[in-house]
Amino acid sequence: MSDARQVVESGYDRIAQRYLEWSARIPDDPRRRFAAELTGRLDDGAPVLDLGCGAGVPSTAALAERHDVLGVDLSEAQLALARRNVPGARFRRGDMTGLSFPDGSFAAVTAFYSVLHVPREEQGALFAGIAAWLRPGGWFLAALGCSEANGVETSWLGAPMFFSSHSPAENRRLLEAAGFTLDVDETVTMQEPEGPATFHWVLGRR
Repeated sequence: MSDARQVVESGYDRIAQRYLEWSARIPDDPRRRFAAELTGRLDDGAPVLDLGCGAGVPSTAALAERHDVLGVDLSEAQLALARRNVPGARFRRGDMTGLSFPDGSFAAVTAFYSVLHVPREEQGALFAGIAAWLRPGGWFLAALGCSEANGVETSWLGAPMFFSSHSPAENRRLLEAAGFTLDVDETVTMQEPEGPATFHWVLGRR
């Protein structure tokens, strides 16, 4: 496991409950809006892979109301919360860049604020892998970073955390190279407890 992944895993193991409480204090988090954009395009019971599922709320729980959801996360502490919070979904520990699924396994893949913990030089290959896991016409919904961040923040919610991202233009290029056509392509600023934060929301079809 790379140093970046070790930082992410150990960081979330330390702050899992704190992160859950912190994220609940964001009044304008657009996750529900974009999740609804996705679920409106899926049949009931459709298989969905949620990458970086965290504690399972609100996103995994919302998806699991209608769909067959597999949540994946690096952090065992996060997964323990997710299993308790979303008993109707399945969960497994894993690094999203090291997962293996048969081609066409899922109708949709989601990644809510999780790809930005993957080293940016690996994100293009990750997008290509996600495209392969999707059925033809399947959907990828993600909140991506949109800055040039690339390194460890020494104290984020009380623990070191690794962040890495591209500009929106580079995100688009990598997604299109992986075979996605974007139906939604929107930068959204929300108010985190410490101040404004901007993310690049994309909903792409394979």
